[in-house]
Amino acid sequence: MAIGTKTLAPSELDTFEDQRLVEELRKAKEELFNLRFQSATGQLDSHGRIRAVKRDIARLYTVIRERELGIRATPAPLEVQAKAKKTKAKKADASEAVKEEAE
Repeated sequence: MAIGTKTLAPSELDTFEDQRLVEELRKAKEELFNLRFQSATGQLDSHGRIRAVKRDIARLYTVIRERELGIRATPAPLEVQAKAKKTKAKKADASEAVKEEAE
């Protein structure tokens, strides 16, 4: 996902897990730092990019805070992943049981 684009819409942020939001926030802050550095050294081509990244950071902070306050719902975990984890756990338990029986 590109930072500073229309793909970082609040409706899309609703589908992100909390850890992914924090990771996207870290990336956006790092990009803002790099853009500011480029601006200070005269290497920045697109000054509008700074504004877009600042807005993305504000958008991410807003979604995180709304989740803390319970205004915005945290996405429900996908059942497909939960089922996959259960089958792997069952397979691991079964293989351990077979190993114990063999000993």
